[in-house]
Amino acid sequence: MDDILVIQIPPSLDGERVDRAITTLIDVTRSEASELVNSGQVSVDGQIVLKPSFRLKHDQVLEFPDHSQKDEIPIEPDSSVVFDVVYEDSDLLVIDKPPGLVVHPGSGNLSGTLVSGLISRYPEIEHVGEVSRPGIVHRLDKGTSGLMIVARSGLAYEKLSLAIAKRSVERRYLALVEGKVSGELGRIEGPIGRSLKDPTKMAVVMMGKEAATNYEVKNRLSDPFVASYLDVKLETGRTHQIRVHFSSIGNPVVGDLRYGQSLAKFSIALERPFLHAYSLALNHPISSDPLEFRSNIPTDLQEVLDLFS
Repeated sequence: MDDILVIQIPPSLDGERVDRAITTLIDVTRSEASELVNSGQVSVDGQIVLKPSFRLKHDQVLEFPDHSQKDEIPIEPDSSVVFDVVYEDSDLLVIDKPPGLVVHPGSGNLSGTLVSGLISRYPEIEHVGEVSRPGIVHRLDKGTSGLMIVARSGLAYEKLSLAIAKRSVERRYLALVEGKVSGELGRIEGPIGRSLKDPTKMAVVMMGKEAATNYEVKNRLSDPFVASYLDVKLETGRTHQIRVHFSSIGNPVVGDLRYGQSLAKFSIALERPFLHAYSLALNHPISSDPLEFRSNIPTDLQEVLDLFS
């Protein structure tokens, strides 16, 4: 089932046709957006809109299904996709994803994804879970490295998905953020949804989904710039959650050009956000045995830390 998007119309879309606005907000064609409207699946301020030419106004609330999630995208096995497997049994895998690898097909990334590599090595995964993201029960952003759980059986998929929804899977990250965060221990709460200023980005917004991020300071750094090295624990798993939450409090993740700034002025060459999923803890979905995994910090991130005096 498609997610229902609820978006408050930003000034940039004031006066825009509803079908054109939808194509701006999600990855669908103009004809697909028009079909959504014609079929009665789009509403504005709670009223169904049936004309693609309907003009939107600033601050109106637009609701429609996210048909950009194209489950029909076929997955082609690809043995060239590189990733490490740190644990496997007949029900699940734990993999260590390298940075730069997209997890599943989407707009602009139809091949060479993690799932292509997974079904090449483990063909049975092709029929587990959603068609376009087989075996995937949670994701890491393209630029984020580290540990991910993958289901190998249908029952494991159901139980792992439920465990993540119940927040009984512990996921921890190493993050370097700009500036000095408040306190040695902290918690960021704020609902996350599409940005009202730029709908292609995520932001803390009133109508977003509940999100909470906890952190502990590992080290405070000052040269070549003030930064905080953190151990971050997710309570929820919203899109870009860590990046959005720390940006919202004025401490964007180092290297995050989307929610932060370039590091060129500090002569630091980091081509991705400083985020590494270093720890996973869960109960096995079938046996209930406790499992815990760790991943060492990658070389590119350690080299950034080594630049600080």
